[in-house]
Amino acid sequence: MAEKRIPLRIAGVGYGLPKAVVTNDDLTKLYETSDEWIYTRTGIKERRVVSGNETAIDLGFEAAKNAIEKSGVKIEDIDLVLAASSAPPQLYPAIACHIQAKLGIPNYVPAFDITAACTGLIYGLQIARGLIGSGFYKNILIVATDNNSKLVDWTDRSTSILFGDGAGAMVVTRAEDGIDDVLALDIRADGSIGEYIYMDMPGQTCPLVEPAEQKDCHIKMNGREVYKFVVTILPKYIEKCLDEANMKAEEVDYLIPHQANQRIIEAMQSRLGYDDSKVISNIRYYGNTSAASIPIALAEGVENGKIKLGTTAILCGFGAGMTWGAAIVRLREGIC
Repeated sequence: MAEKRIPLRIAGVGYGLPKAVVTNDDLTKLYETSDEWIYTRTGIKERRVVSGNETAIDLGFEAAKNAIEKSGVKIEDIDLVLAASSAPPQLYPAIACHIQAKLGIPNYVPAFDITAACTGLIYGLQIARGLIGSGFYKNILIVATDNNSKLVDWTDRSTSILFGDGAGAMVVTRAEDGIDDVLALDIRADGSIGEYIYMDMPGQTCPLVEPAEQKDCHIKMNGREVYKFVVTILPKYIEKCLDEANMKAEEVDYLIPHQANQRIIEAMQSRLGYDDSKVISNIRYYGNTSAASIPIALAEGVENGKIKLGTTAILCGFGAGMTWGAAIVRLREGIC
């Protein structure tokens, strides 16, 4: 008989955003477009972007501080830092290592990054669930942070209109009361369709060998295929999680989806039969903040009163890989 897994508690959530705002009207200075054209296709009116030397590390640090403060967990009691990012400002050191240092976490706790693109928070939650459940760690900081504004081609209207920058963080810990805040969770990937969203890295071969083909190192995306993929496959895994949790869709209080496109969010909403009050969408103001979008929507939703606590929520996302995942979680009082 398998050993019983130690339950997990979501202790605190927080977020961080750049101050600089770029509106749809601002983008008309870069290429032929309009606020109406962008908004009707994406649901986006504006986005936050890093400026100067600001990076995803700075945003993640702010989100992490906020989440730790809300959690009641002391800095010195964090025993693992996990960061999720689509394309960090440095390949190494890891964002998690930077944040560990900036927070002043003692005892040389392990810190590492994962790359699951926009599904990063859900992948991170599954990793933390396993590490806490097995008894290896007690308090884990998960940070999802991205600065995709530095990675898009700002002459390419099809992708640059979509992305904004931001960070969200979550502190998870052992549930001493024995109540698990993760009611169901499923993560998946299909690498055979990875070309739907990709970004090449710069590099060149040794001058003594045949030169490599030079790549355009910006985010590339087939929006039509991504849309078809998401609306077909993601609802199946939401339903799988509902079955695992022994719940019906109407018994879950909120849907907190990845903020990629308002039309995708509305397709999920329609499939679940939810009214607007149950669906958390902030894409209008922030665009697609990639790995950060779900925790930003969660933390901000609690902060502004759209999400009441003592409730449950579906978290769901998808991203380059292609990766996707869904979770049903309990949102206790005091997490934000």
